[in-house]
Amino acid sequence: METWQAALAKGHDWDDTFPLRGADGEYRWFLSRAKPIRNQAGEIVAWFGTNTDITEQREPSEQIRLLLMEVNHRSKNMLTTIQALARRSSPDEEGFLARFEDRVQSLAINQDILVGREWRPVPIDELVRLQLAFIRDALGEFRVAGPPMSLAPRAAEVIGMALHELATNSLKYGSLSVAGGSVDIGWSPDEEGSGLKLWWRESGGPAVTEPTRTGFGTTLIRDVPQHNLGAKVELTFRPEGVCWELRCDDSALAKPSPVNA
Repeated sequence: METWQAALAKGHDWDDTFPLRGADGEYRWFLSRAKPIRNQAGEIVAWFGTNTDITEQREPSEQIRLLLMEVNHRSKNMLTTIQALARRSSPDEEGFLARFEDRVQSLAINQDILVGREWRPVPIDELVRLQLAFIRDALGEFRVAGPPMSLAPRAAEVIGMALHELATNSLKYGSLSVAGGSVDIGWSPDEEGSGLKLWWRESGGPAVTEPTRTGFGTTLIRDVPQHNLGAKVELTFRPEGVCWELRCDDSALAKPSPVNA
């Protein structure tokens, strides 16, 4: 009403978009336009206008707008994560560039998985298969087993990067670096049946000693899941191989779809 009355007062063309309620009580979106009709003296003697139902045209445009906002939000989150990777990866560390590229590649794989699934739940076996595709030619072997379970998108991002970091370490220093070494990767519902238990257990590789200092790799494997998922993470350096175990409640798991009665 404010824009319409302002147009009346100034004699300007008017247009606006707003919902109108029909006799059935349903609201639909209309594009309304009006132009002043003037006499030879330039005085306004009438207004001529149209109301055009644009509901069907507006809905796809609104969906596109929301998608663009979502893409903008997620790209900012992605850049923030990459900045964190860059800041926390020490440039003095041997192989810094290769390690940084590995971590960015893991992030990219996560994005491919999530975009391919339209940010819907991600089956754990699919996440493991795609994140660990680069170790299929490792000297050691790895075994994967677990029941059908799916992760919420955020949990898939966090756990995917942790698995990629574990695999990279094992390929360089652990059980995957030697023939006869092995890694067991598995998951199951927790003991209460509502949360998730997921593990990475190495054996048969070079003798393991606990590192005297921790780097960003430990942050990705232990600290990030604890902070972002509220998970309990155990990282132990057994002589026979590294063991990593994650437990979290059902907030990390995909929620079942509601069933209509």
